[in-house]
Amino acid sequence: MNKKVRHVLGISGGKDSAALAIYMKDNYPRLDIEYYTTDTGKELDETYQLIDNLEIYLGKEIIRLEAANKSHQDPFDHYFEIFGRYLPRSDERWCTRTLKLEPFEAFVGDDLVVSYVGIRGDEDREGYISKKDNIQSIFPFRQNIWSKDVIRTVFAEVNKALVKEYYTEYSTNQNISRILEILDKKTNDFFSIEDKAKLLLDIDTVLFNHVVHRFLQLTERPLSQESDFPLISNTDILVKDDIFRILRESGVGVPAYYEPIPFEIDGIRSTYSRSRSGCYFCFFQQKIEWVWLLEQHPDRFAKAVAYEQEGCTWMDEKLTDLAKPERVAEIKREYLKRKERQKKNEKINSKFLRDTLFEESEGCIACFV
Repeated sequence: MNKKVRHVLGISGGKDSAALAIYMKDNYPRLDIEYYTTDTGKELDETYQLIDNLEIYLGKEIIRLEAANKSHQDPFDHYFEIFGRYLPRSDERWCTRTLKLEPFEAFVGDDLVVSYVGIRGDEDREGYISKKDNIQSIFPFRQNIWSKDVIRTVFAEVNKALVKEYYTEYSTNQNISRILEILDKKTNDFFSIEDKAKLLLDIDTVLFNHVVHRFLQLTERPLSQESDFPLISNTDILVKDDIFRILRESGVGVPAYYEPIPFEIDGIRSTYSRSRSGCYFCFFQQKIEWVWLLEQHPDRFAKAVAYEQEGCTWMDEKLTDLAKPERVAEIKREYLKRKERQKKNEKINSKFLRDTLFEESEGCIACFV
């Protein structure tokens, strides 16, 4: 007898997870998805508005998870005191662990869970993958809906004969000889398992999904309990423009912090906006985003300043220094130069992408997708 599998989708307040919730409701309505959000107590008002709008569209409650829910303080402040008033940073994300991941893992417990994640088809990142065997991540916006750990297991050399057997059994594809040739090709430093999977996906995505799902039936992963998984037939690849389109066409709307706001420096006009959801003082913000917070939400900026103390800052400079007019002007000029480099660069390589589109490659996946 198969065990019950829970299907869950986390709403961060970001554009991608919101669009994914809409996409799943519209395209896979028979999946009984549980929607949840983890509240740090330090979100912008627009985040809460998005969640309210989504609940109306989904016709379903978005469950509010909160760490330290019996504390008299909000979650972030509670743990800020516990950690000795030590601010989180990129190499010590106690906020991610205690405010996001631990409440989520307590929410699912030991149940078998399929977790839907809104990483897009134009992104090259994996995000948070639980180390718990009972939680399996699926990425509906990508050509490859499976996580790297699954792909590396399925296409490991030791499983090659079985995978070839499944491909031969399922395939009506005239390219079966090419598929078998790819499966036989040894992986090395120059040809990874992920490279092999990409070649196979490009030949036939649905066939690839059938083979992976069939293999999973032999494992103890959650989808071993699902003989019929509708996303096997998914061939959609959604990119950034699709996300904004889904949000606007649904009526849910794009969170206001993503909308460009004009500014002028040295007679040059440009725009800035926030690139992520999550806490208003997120240490992964670009400096232009700190300037955005200073100018658009000065009260929140002041609160972020109040958390800083001697030797403990959100980034490599104090917010009181960043807020000085001459420093604000310098940051805006640097931002314009980066945008100009991006415009001139016809093919953005990964290093340049990190420089100009920081939000697309770094940060806490649990916070801002």
